[in-house]
Amino acid sequence: MRDGRVTVDGAPAHLGQKVDPEVARVAVDGIPLPIKPGLVHYLLFKPVGVVSTASDPQGRPTVVDLVPGDTRVYPVGRLDTDSEGLLIVTNDGALTEFITHPRFGVTKTYLARVAGHPGKAAMAALVEGIELDDGPAHALSARIISRGDHSSLVELVLGEGRNREVRRMFTALGHEVEGLVRIAIGPIRDPALRPGTWRALSTVEVRSIYAAGTAS
Repeated sequence: MRDGRVTVDGAPAHLGQKVDPEVARVAVDGIPLPIKPGLVHYLLFKPVGVVSTASDPQGRPTVVDLVPGDTRVYPVGRLDTDSEGLLIVTNDGALTEFITHPRFGVTKTYLARVAGHPGKAAMAALVEGIELDDGPAHALSARIISRGDHSSLVELVLGEGRNREVRRMFTALGHEVEGLVRIAIGPIRDPALRPGTWRALSTVEVRSIYAAGTAS
């Protein structure tokens, strides 16, 4: 604080200053520090067949069913029902907006098992942009991880998260997605998590997401 690294609502903080944790925006080195009481941040590995909503009129299992129920929480963005991987479930509205709004540039990394063997032209098209029915879509990076007899494993990094975007991009290239896993949200990864399991994110990890954003 003496070095001017702490701010409250955009202004330098001073020793002895009192803040209202319900509404104050506190940052250290320009990176938000979540201080609002009662905030919870769960990192969940969503299994296939579970819907990314707080409730489902069809009675299907939801991601909220898989985390502690003592606090009302909601998923940050969505993963298709037939996809799996990392999803943050929280009651932190500020973090939710930061992760989901494209202008903040929080990346999402996927592993896609696709039919056939995409060539260099297809990989380049993923980055340069593919026209979809709701506008052009492009990956920040795309690379082949491995090739099997009839399929390929591709790593794709996206800067946005439109509905079934990865699947639609590969379909446009003639390579149907056979399996899709989100392996990272910004800098957050956890290969130890298994489908249906979760853990709490630390304050350091939450701040690392803000730090990784392009408009933080």
